[in-house]
Amino acid sequence: MAAVTTQASVAVFRPCGSKSRFLNGSSGKLNREVSCKPASASSSGSFKIEAKKGEWLPGLASPGYLNGSLPGDNGFDPLGLAEDPENLKWFVQAELVNGRWAMLGVAGMLLPEVLTQIGLINVPKWYDAGKAQYFASSSTLLVIEFILFHYVEIRRWQDIKNPGSVNQDPIFKSYSLPKNEVGYPGGIFNPLSFAATEEAKEKEIANGRLAMLAFLGFIVQHNVTGKGPFDNLLQHLSDPWHNTIVQTLGGN
Repeated sequence: MAAVTTQASVAVFRPCGSKSRFLNGSSGKLNREVSCKPASASSSGSFKIEAKKGEWLPGLASPGYLNGSLPGDNGFDPLGLAEDPENLKWFVQAELVNGRWAMLGVAGMLLPEVLTQIGLINVPKWYDAGKAQYFASSSTLLVIEFILFHYVEIRRWQDIKNPGSVNQDPIFKSYSLPKNEVGYPGGIFNPLSFAATEEAKEKEIANGRLAMLAFLGFIVQHNVTGKGPFDNLLQHLSDPWHNTIVQTLGGN
């Protein structure tokens, strides 16, 4: 549940036992409450505003098929893409996996750039990584990646359709995953044994969404400036008043 708590100091605040009409609003979509204390030199009034989970826009009713029970569910589906239950199951897992890949991708783009800049390593920037020489040609690597990803994605799809059906390793028969919730395999995929609590799921999906936006931002930023995010940050910090998005878009 999203919550904003504000502590406001006031010179004069008369005691009151009822909730503020202004803060309550007329729509009733937000749960707001005000607590007031007697006026004094050091008195303060505090009020807490809480938006109900499942309402991405206060006052706008969420679709009936999004009831707030899913991690990160804020009722946002303006196109009705998840109205079909089977589609919703797939979208939930697709967002989870894409968010995880985005978090890895953003870290893989940012950290090597930072470590190279400070002299700890010497590797190409992420946008020049395809120009480097590897143990095989780029076309060969592409085929290898396609085969590996295809294998993983097929097994993941089978787990969504029939949970637990792919827990047994088909090649190394002595290895198998423990009984798990779809999307949270555990075992070798959870070496630190983090518990898949509701709070952890909420945080993971929120960070995954942020990483997807950051990845898109890195791409757009490079297309505009020709540099990576860390180089852009250093450039901005060197002259904050002139190296800004305004000057960049203005061509200065």
